[in-house]
Amino acid sequence: MASSRGEFSSRLGFILAAAGSAVGLGNIWGFPTQTATNGGAAFVLVYLILAFCLAYPAFMAELVIGRYGQANAVTSMQKMSRHMWQKRFAFIVGFGGVICAGLILSFYGIIAGWMMSYAVEPAANLLGMQSVSDWVITQGHVRNILFAAVFMFLTIFIIRKGVEQGIEKWSKRLMPALIGLLILLILYVITLDGATDGLRAYLQPDMSRVFEPDLLISALGQAFFSLSLGTSVMVIYGSYISKKENLVKLGAQVTLIDVTIAFMAGLLIIPAMYVAQHQGVQIFAADGSLISGPSMVFAVLPSLFEGMGAIGLFVGFAFFVLMSIAALTSSISMLEGPVSYAVERHNLERKKATTLIGLIIFAMSVVIIFNLDFMLDLVAMIATEYGQPIIAMLCCVFVGWIWNRNDMLVEIKQGNPEVESSLFWKVWPWYTKFVCPAAILMVFIHSL
Repeated sequence: MASSRGEFSSRLGFILAAAGSAVGLGNIWGFPTQTATNGGAAFVLVYLILAFCLAYPAFMAELVIGRYGQANAVTSMQKMSRHMWQKRFAFIVGFGGVICAGLILSFYGIIAGWMMSYAVEPAANLLGMQSVSDWVITQGHVRNILFAAVFMFLTIFIIRKGVEQGIEKWSKRLMPALIGLLILLILYVITLDGATDGLRAYLQPDMSRVFEPDLLISALGQAFFSLSLGTSVMVIYGSYISKKENLVKLGAQVTLIDVTIAFMAGLLIIPAMYVAQHQGVQIFAADGSLISGPSMVFAVLPSLFEGMGAIGLFVGFAFFVLMSIAALTSSISMLEGPVSYAVERHNLERKKATTLIGLIIFAMSVVIIFNLDFMLDLVAMIATEYGQPIIAMLCCVFVGWIWNRNDMLVEIKQGNPEVESSLFWKVWPWYTKFVCPAAILMVFIHSL
C-alpha cells in the first residue's frame, strides 16, 4: 500500500518536509511577536523547555499513528480502534484535523499573499514602477484576491505532484533557501545601530518572569502550534515514512530544527525592532506593550527597511521572500491533509482532488477577503485557539488510552529495535497519556 500511496525516499526528505510544515509564519512571524509581548528572553527559555518536554511527545504521538496506519488521519486512527465507538471517535478526531487544516489554509493563504505583495513592492521600486509599488501594499479586494490566488496556485502545483516529486522535492529546495536567507539577514541586521539592545532583550532572561502563568501558557501554545499539531498533517507525513526509519530520532530532529529556526527568527526580528526604534519608529507603548502586535511585520519592518536607504530595498525584498517561502512550506502540508483524505476515502484521482479542494479553500479565502474586518480573526481563532488544541489533545488521548500498548511498542520498534530499554519508552507512554492532554487542556482553557 505504501508504494502506491508514495512515501518519502530518504530520511532527509522527511526531515525537511516535516520541518517545512512546522516552520511557517508561526515561527518567523508569530514567535518573535510572542517573545516581544511576553518578557523577551524569559519567554524564549520557557518555549525551548516546553517544546521538548511537551510538544515533542505529542508530535511523536501523531507520527506513530500515521506510520502504523499507513493512511490518512481518519483511516489510520480507525485501524487502531477495536470497538465501534472507538471508530466513531477516530473519525471525529481525524476528520476534525482535516477540517482544521482547511480552515487554517483559508486565512493563511491571505496572509501569505500579503507577504508576497510586500516582496513585489521593493522589486517594483527598483524597476521604477512606482504606481505598482504603491498598489501592491495598499489593502484592496483585487490585490488581496490576486496574491491569495497566486499563493494557492503554487500550493496546488506542488501537491499535484505527489509525495516524492511534490512535497519532498520542493521541501529540499525551499528549506535550504529559507535557512540561507534567514542567516544572511541576521548577519546584516545585527551590525546596525540599536541591534545590541535587541540582542540583550532577547538573550538575557529576567528569571523572575519565568513562572508567570500567562507567559507559561503562551509559550506552551506557541510550542504546540509551531509543530503543526492538531491538523492531521503529521499523521499524514508519518504515514509516508518508511518502516525502516527510527521514528524517535526523526521526531527529535524535526523538533530541533523547528525550535532552532524559531530561535533564529527571533535573532532577526527582535534586533530589527530595536534598530527601527533607534531610527525613530515607535515600537513599544509607555507600559512596555508591543504597539503593532501581530501586524508588526507590515507596520514596523517596512519603515525599518525604508530607513536603510537603497540597501533597504534589497533587504526588504529578501525578508518578504523569506516569509513567503516559510508560508509555502507550511501550506503544502495543510493542503495534503484534505487531499489525502479525499484520495483514499473517496477514491478521487490525486490531481483532480488537489485542484478541487484547493479551489474550495481559495473560495473560502475570497469570502474572508470580502469580510476581512471580522472573518479573518474569527476563522483564525476557531482554527488555532479552539480546533488545534482540541484535536492535538484527542490524538494524545487516543494513543494513551485507546491504542493497545503492545501494538504501539511493535510499531516503534520497527527501525529502532532497542527502544524498549530506552528512556524514551520508559517515559513517553505515560507522558502522552497524562501530561500532554492536561497541558494542552490548559492552553485551551486559557484561550477561552
